[in-house]
Amino acid sequence: MPLQVSNYSWQQTKTAVFLSLPLRGVCVRDADVFCTENYLKVNFPPFLFEAFLYAPVDDASSKAKIGNDTIDFTLYKKEAVMWETLSVSVDKEMMQRIRENSILQAQEKAKEATEAKATAKREDQKYTLNVMMKIEEEERKKIEDMKENERRKATKELEAWKECQRKAEERKRIQKEKKLHQQEKQTEEERKKLKHKNLTKNSASRNLATKGRNSENIFFAKLKEDCIPAPRSVGNIKINFTPRVFPTALRESKVAEEEEWLHKQAEARRAMNTDIPEFCDLKEDEKNPEWLKEKGNVGDQTQCLEHASKLFATEDYLAAINAYNLAIRLNNKIPLLYLNRAACHLKLKNLHKAIEDSSKALELLTPHVADNANARMKAHVRRGTAFCQLELYVEGLQDYEAALKIDPANKIVQNDAEKIRNVIQGTELKS
Repeated sequence: MPLQVSNYSWQQTKTAVFLSLPLRGVCVRDADVFCTENYLKVNFPPFLFEAFLYAPVDDASSKAKIGNDTIDFTLYKKEAVMWETLSVSVDKEMMQRIRENSILQAQEKAKEATEAKATAKREDQKYTLNVMMKIEEEERKKIEDMKENERRKATKELEAWKECQRKAEERKRIQKEKKLHQQEKQTEEERKKLKHKNLTKNSASRNLATKGRNSENIFFAKLKEDCIPAPRSVGNIKINFTPRVFPTALRESKVAEEEEWLHKQAEARRAMNTDIPEFCDLKEDEKNPEWLKEKGNVGDQTQCLEHASKLFATEDYLAAINAYNLAIRLNNKIPLLYLNRAACHLKLKNLHKAIEDSSKALELLTPHVADNANARMKAHVRRGTAFCQLELYVEGLQDYEAALKIDPANKIVQNDAEKIRNVIQGTELKS
């Protein structure tokens, strides 16, 4: 039984109550302070203080200061009246009812605080997402502007190059026309000379005229050949294409997206269970964590033989642990796997591993609701048992008391907790 603390002192005003509770060796880490509107409890093993307050207080604004072997409380009253006593006298049923109502109120407040925190977190995530989207939109717009500027610059340079080419072609055409005009002029002069010779030499007019026409035809044929360019030579052009992973032309695909797709496919293949040697020969149902949990499952303390698996029933605890190890490797989010493996570790005296698995199960059994109350109670009992076997009785008692808060009517847990208190107080031998 805990040692009840009665040597406390208190003072009051119309709005506040000042309570001083002396506790030897008290520290912030070990003291458990629980306060609601009508109930105040301080648990510092092996000391215990309970007060069923005379009137309601504002537990949200009330304060507690721990230090110098004392705990000083400042409790603010909801109504500005003077109290006749600090704690009222009630019977056991009323005490139990007040304790249960206080625990329910604390759980409701904790649930509301958790929901408020989750809501605030969602709002923060939404705000962060909006900010990131805005930043990405600005970045995208900036990139689009840069692309547009580059496009305009390239278009301007192309137009300037085309203009230069047009001017160069125009100059070539003018030079070609000038050259042709000069050649025509020279031809006209030669024709006049030939005509003059025909008039002066009547005897050789036909020969000269024929020779003149032949020379004129040869000249114009040569001039025509100079104006027309020679035909191009015939040949073959060989084009080599870069090999592609995807059957798509380079101008129609995006290399970055294709590389990302290949990388994701490789990651998906590596994530499959086929690269785990011990999973290669398993059937599909044997890879299911629920099937593996059933192969090594154990029940609670009172119905152990009824619900235990073949492995646990035949006391093959090591094989059951191996089955749980495989199940946890497939899915490490099922708290009952850790809880049942802790029971196997207790049987094999692997006490530190039992504590570790029980703590992991309690971590996964959140939030605290009625559906997982039985599992949380078992986790506290198994961890408390491991602590006691390591002779850490104070820690073990704390786990048993936590189990009793979940299931106050459990006689077995009550008897075990009473034995641990007796061991701490020295009235019972260690077993």
